[in-house]
Amino acid sequence: MSAAAKVLDPCSASRMMWFDKKDQRALFGDIRDEQHLLCDGRVLKVEPDVLMDFRQLPFDDGVFRMVVFDPPHLTRAGVDSWMRAKYGMLTSDWREDIRKGFNECFRVLEPEGILIFKWNETQVLVSELLALTDEKPLFGHKSGKREKTHWITFMKRR
Repeated sequence: MSAAAKVLDPCSASRMMWFDKKDQRALFGDIRDEQHLLCDGRVLKVEPDVLMDFRQLPFDDGVFRMVVFDPPHLTRAGVDSWMRAKYGMLTSDWREDIRKGFNECFRVLEPEGILIFKWNETQVLVSELLALTDEKPLFGHKSGKREKTHWITFMKRR
């Protein structure tokens, strides 16, 4: 881990939300390392700095100031669909996966560290996700044409 990396993105995929996809303050992780040719001819690259599973992060406790947790949100998608390639898929045990993900993200945060949680509730409601952690969000915002994407901010308790 770079000494400059104070932010962890354990599900970075193609880093779509990042202004600087090579920001040295962040460590980009994902369980996938792959490329896909999209239907419009563009290449989608999932190239993490470190291969990692958000359910079992390879870091000591309390080492990041911020974690950006944007896990896969799809429970169903075609095997060769661009949505699956772009966002990844949840497993059939997605509730336990997300519960473990929240636990791991909070574990690696320093006391009073910030967790930004991003979720699209097209297939699974945000309320179902928030029930999977004992941490309470500070505030959030809905975005997108149909306001299905939620940005939720947490601050880790001491």
